[in-house]
Amino acid sequence: MSGSGAERSGAEEIAGLREADHRRLLETRARHPWRIAEAAAARRRRSLLEERDQVLIIAADHPARGALGVGNRPLAMGSRIDLLRRLCVALARPGVDGLLATPDVVEDLLLLGALDGKVVIGSMNRGGVQGTVFEFDDRFTAYDAGTIARMGLDGGKMLCRIGVDEPATAATLEACGRAVTELASRGLVAMVEPFWSRRVDGAVTHDLSAEGVIRSMHVCQGLGATSAHTWLKIPVVDGMEQVMRATTLPTLLLGGDPGDAPDLAYAAWRKALRLPGVRGLVVGRALLYPSDDDVAAAVDTAAAMLEAT
Repeated sequence: MSGSGAERSGAEEIAGLREADHRRLLETRARHPWRIAEAAAARRRRSLLEERDQVLIIAADHPARGALGVGNRPLAMGSRIDLLRRLCVALARPGVDGLLATPDVVEDLLLLGALDGKVVIGSMNRGGVQGTVFEFDDRFTAYDAGTIARMGLDGGKMLCRIGVDEPATAATLEACGRAVTELASRGLVAMVEPFWSRRVDGAVTHDLSAEGVIRSMHVCQGLGATSAHTWLKIPVVDGMEQVMRATTLPTLLLGGDPGDAPDLAYAAWRKALRLPGVRGLVVGRALLYPSDDDVAAAVDTAAAMLEAT
């Protein structure tokens, strides 16, 4: 598999997703929207961990915040049909347990029949659009707990950036706490992604020191009326042994964009996966848009890390 999404032919077939599937998807969206609910009701579900100690979740909620870039390609995720093809490849690989995405992506994949037997986590707050003056205002503009339950999804994910100089953070913390409580009351996973953050030269940056990650974890694991169903989703940083001593909650590792050094990123993931309390990986762009464009190989590499722990 070679070439960027912009270079791909619309008729190219990947993992069974053909131009005819694309056209059927467009037709269903326009004429038969109720089939989304039917597909959700018919979807075969599974528990998050099931028989495994660790899971691999593919993330695809970046576009809803306007975050379409990968490496030096600012619109790498700009083509929805190319993203769906890549997701179908990834979800079909052995060892992939599920998806984390916004309603639009989840619904496309439901209609394509790609989510049967997978864990599905709905992304909830996408209001902090990348690069805007209101980026820290992480309002809940996507899934809510009631819809996640009604659609038969397995949990909800929320981004919780704690902006040390940003008043909007208070509202985000309150909204995240409410979402944790509402998900837990339905027995659903609340996946919280914490960051200790600030603006530097106008851009939002995260404190990726062990101390910064630990501070964010302590704030976010205390959100909501109960933490019984809360999972954390944290970046892999230097000092992960110290970081993982900061919580007793199930924790997933955020893959992020490995940039020009994927081998170093993979080595860090591999090491962190061996730590107590780490329950797997949530990875998006690193696996969906690898530098060599071989999605299947990238996903297989990540899946093999879990098998080796």
